[in-house]
Amino acid sequence: MNAHLLVVDDEPINLEIIEEYLDGSGCSADYCDSGEAAWEALDQNEQRYEAVLLDRMMPGLDGMTLLRRIKPDPRFATLPVIMQTAACSPEQIREGLEAGAYYYLTKPYEREGLLAIIRAALADAQQRRLMLRQEAERWRGIGFLQEAHFLIRSLEDAGQLAAFLAQACPRPDTAQLGLAELMLNAIEHGNLGITYAQKASLKQQDSWHQEVSRRAALPENRDKQVSVRVSRQPGLLQVRIEDQGSGFDWAPYLEFSPERAFDPNGRGIALARMMSFAALEYQGRGNVVVASIALLPEGNTP
Repeated sequence: MNAHLLVVDDEPINLEIIEEYLDGSGCSADYCDSGEAAWEALDQNEQRYEAVLLDRMMPGLDGMTLLRRIKPDPRFATLPVIMQTAACSPEQIREGLEAGAYYYLTKPYEREGLLAIIRAALADAQQRRLMLRQEAERWRGIGFLQEAHFLIRSLEDAGQLAAFLAQACPRPDTAQLGLAELMLNAIEHGNLGITYAQKASLKQQDSWHQEVSRRAALPENRDKQVSVRVSRQPGLLQVRIEDQGSGFDWAPYLEFSPERAFDPNGRGIALARMMSFAALEYQGRGNVVVASIALLPEGNTP
């Protein structure tokens, strides 16, 4: 794990503890003791940091106010913010989640808990950046698509197909992230049977990709595919994703949950629903999901 972080906390002892925890992890960091100093560091070095570890309760420019300044700025669209706080009531956590703090640490925390959340945040952000760097020009003709059917098997297939289909959408970046999340979920949870608790453990051990590859190679999984059907409706692009798994209890994952805020996974479906789609509907036992993406009126451009 190699990354450069920005750590923000008004308590010198907390900064010392975090510096000690990061020692030997492969991560380096700049340390700020106020929200004002942190914003100046971000504003002047917008490409320097790969994640922000942010204290919520600070005098002056507090963590929530700084978070609300960071997240709307397009320079920091893929920059993960990890909120560290003693304020962990469901209402406070929900407020942070809605403002863009999708990763949480409750004080006091242990070194391994800190490193597990940092690894998860960095891995998620890297995946988003890789998808957003896909070359879109060669796929411009996707805008003429009316109906299509695709079969995918791997995480790589999911990323490529999401990037492809997103070019038919007014906001390719957010559409790509949302579609990829749904397809990845269909592969890992649906076809490969990785449960929520298992993924959390794998993320903490930094072995999720290895386990996905191992399960995909098992005889019972080699031929499993995810079906992706796309159709253009008046004003909408509908994407129907069906896996070959037994389904899951999808309802709790449609909203950000304070109870899961401290886990390294479990926010993807809610994030996709909020950012990417006009509607998101799970059907049957949960192995079918239909995402609807609003299209611009004919003749308009994004």
